[in-house]
Amino acid sequence: MLSAHQPFETYPALIREAAHEAGGVAQVAGGVPAMCDGVTQGQPGMELSLFSRDVIAMAAGIGLSHNMFDAAVYLGVCDKIVPGLAIAALTFGHLPAVFIPAGPMTSGLPNDEKAKIRQLFAEGKVGRDELLEAESKSYHGPGTCTFYGTANSNQMLMEIMGFHLPGA
Repeated sequence: MLSAHQPFETYPALIREAAHEAGGVAQVAGGVPAMCDGVTQGQPGMELSLFSRDVIAMAAGIGLSHNMFDAAVYLGVCDKIVPGLAIAALTFGHLPAVFIPAGPMTSGLPNDEKAKIRQLFAEGKVGRDELLEAESKSYHGPGTCTFYGTANSNQMLMEIMGFHLPGA
């Protein structure tokens, strides 16, 4: 549902195919709930954001608890999913693990142009339709959010720690 995770839709099949070509077997151990603070602001349940990290860690841990895996691949983006998955990975630290990000969201409307439209709206020089059009153009692609927030810093941290391939 979330644009940050949309690229992951086809990843399980791709991972299974790559493992099969290498002589291995890959299975989906489980899925975890994902929420976006930007989407849930002002909505019922927005206060579950931080709590969701524990739920994610537990869900991933339960998926790995069958003692059937030789390694784990974690698919996740954002400041709740990545820490939750990292907790699960550390709990099962005997399994080699790699984290795969969804890649960067394609750029939308540049920040300075978006800020200009917001300023014009605040001054009453453009209407709500123009403001909503600019906001819609700002985040129009799948992948990790374009602003330098916790989603991107989590991705960089995973790379620095060696859990992502360089440049991921």
